[in-house]
Amino acid sequence: MDARVRISPGSLEDVEAIGEIYHHYIRTSPATFEVEPRTEQAWRAWFDGFGERGRYRLLVARDAERVFGYVSSSPVRPRAAYETSVETSVYLDAGSTGRGIGSALLGALLSELETEDVHRACAGIGLPNPASVRLHERFGYRHVGTFTEQGRKFGRYWDVAWYERAFPDRAAEEAS
Repeated sequence: MDARVRISPGSLEDVEAIGEIYHHYIRTSPATFEVEPRTEQAWRAWFDGFGERGRYRLLVARDAERVFGYVSSSPVRPRAAYETSVETSVYLDAGSTGRGIGSALLGALLSELETEDVHRACAGIGLPNPASVRLHERFGYRHVGTFTEQGRKFGRYWDVAWYERAFPDRAAEEAS
């Protein structure tokens, strides 16, 4: 990764650039099953779900001029029993793949989450996506199942591979 690219918490000012990155994947890829671009209001509501502390984080990779990608952790499900599990997502600017930015983002996020009460991180990967599979496996995610034909986009059905990564059991550490 270029030394001028730095990882930092995402800010409201980054949401427009994040939207441009994500909308590329809406238009061109089964990496997301969204089919319509999000509105500015929807992006603001999405951003409000993150903090600089806690389980739900947003980090961006940037230099002095622009955002190259982002990573986030968000709730897996809305029910209370799921609160120690998070879903992680990584998206890069289309011209920024293969430069180590995704690894830097995901590594930074997981490092931060290791200090929180997080038991599992999961990632759903629309298939085929060998680069995303390699990225997640590099960081200790393991394949736990594949849901077949889960989403219809571009006139066909796509499978989703589910990966999970364990964290140290913080509850056990705090009890001892």
